[in-house]
Amino acid sequence: MGYFKDIEEARAHFKKDRFASSSGMVLDELTEEYAVTSVELNENHQNAYGGIMGGAIFTLADLAFAALSNNIHQPTVAQQVSINYLGAPKGKKMFARAYFKKDGKRTCTINVDVTDDTGRDIAQFVGSGFKL
Repeated sequence: MGYFKDIEEARAHFKKDRFASSSGMVLDELTEEYAVTSVELNENHQNAYGGIMGGAIFTLADLAFAALSNNIHQPTVAQQVSINYLGAPKGKKMFARAYFKKDGKRTCTINVDVTDDTGRDIAQFVGSGFKL
């Protein structure tokens, strides 16, 4: 599978990402090619206007980035990330799917697509990881 022997070991490891865990974010799938995380949306994810906070969207994408990059090489840390918010979630659940754009010797580039359960595009995240 990669660095983690199975998804249960990976889930146990990323439970220590306390902000993501306490926000209800979970690791659904993990391979050497991709990672999928999700969150059931609730009032704790809302901003003052009732929409979903950008930080909640970013955190979900960041968790998928961390799971995939650390499944290939541990530890890998974020070196630079960017996010483009494309639309507000309309569903009850969000998903982040991370996949490699490039996996180099010391760095990696990972794209993460964030969608909701209606199929709506929510955000596009690009992260560069540095392999320690």
